[in-house]
Amino acid sequence: MVIYSLRQSPDGDWSIRRDSATLFSQLRLGPAIQLARETARDEYNRSGRSTCVEMPGPASNIRLAQYAHPGQVLPMQSAVA
Repeated sequence: MVIYSLRQSPDGDWSIRRDSATLFSQLRLGPAIQLARETARDEYNRSGRSTCVEMPGPASNIRLAQYAHPGQVLPMQSAVA
């Protein structure tokens, strides 16, 4: 599974990351969510691999989108990374 994550910088901007690589940065939250969803959807459509978009929440990550084959359940992350 490919995980795209949103991270907030100290100055309040947001970035989109895949593993340890920053793909996009200096975004407002709304456009960051939209771009992360588009990127994850494109990855899924192109490769067929399950993808999801997550952002940190108060106690755990919040899943904003997931793309998987019908009937496939993606595991939830339990801790904020």
